[in-house]
Amino acid sequence: MRSILDLETYPLDHPGSPEWQALVERCRADLDRDGMFNLHGFMHAEVAASEATACAPKFERESFDHERDHNIYFLKSVDGLAPYHPALQRFHTSNRTLCADQIAHSALEKLYEWPHFATFLSATMERPQLHLMDDPLARINVMDYRAGQALNWHFDRSEFTTTLLLQAPDAGGAFEYRTDLRTADDPNYDGVARLLNDCDPELKSLTLSAGTLNVFKGKNTAHRVTTVEGDTARMIAVFSFYERPGVHFTPEERIGFYGRGS
Repeated sequence: MRSILDLETYPLDHPGSPEWQALVERCRADLDRDGMFNLHGFMHAEVAASEATACAPKFERESFDHERDHNIYFLKSVDGLAPYHPALQRFHTSNRTLCADQIAHSALEKLYEWPHFATFLSATMERPQLHLMDDPLARINVMDYRAGQALNWHFDRSEFTTTLLLQAPDAGGAFEYRTDLRTADDPNYDGVARLLNDCDPELKSLTLSAGTLNVFKGKNTAHRVTTVEGDTARMIAVFSFYERPGVHFTPEERIGFYGRGS
């Protein structure tokens, strides 16, 4: 893995060592404070560039074009909210997606299946164990955002999201987020409405560099990727881990996310 990752800076290959434990503690502190941690240069820049180059023609030939109008909850309605409540404003998300079976034998697949990766992530998240996803399409995805495309406001279904940026765009494509906008006990609909109306002073923006690993607590933190500008697409890999083994999508979910059931 040393040819793929900067293991001098990020010693994932030495779990339990003082250096590994210090990195875990740093990541936990960042998660507590910011709702995320970032490991800049986690993947060597030349490897990230090579992965992006390998994916580019596949995006042109065989990716799924995902176009979706949605509210921040990805729901048709929310109990207790009038249909025209400002927290239910609708937005448009547009991107292209490659599935795990389309990037087989890549550096991304090697990283995903490397046991030390899941061990490290579970430690940062303070979880007993993380398991790879069984789904042949969803376990790893690579998403591409071209000029005019964006990932709009939403909350994640899972508590943690793990991504790795392969290619930064020429302009735009910033990651904007509002940490802990809601809780399990308080949906904070009025706060959501303020955010969507650009009236939240706690909104933050982050521009990532290629090769950066980002782990994000997105279930209660609203977030989006702003519209990409220029000729260079924003390309990012998403890794799916679960606390229980054997997780997979239904054929209907695969069709909804990827346009095919298998």
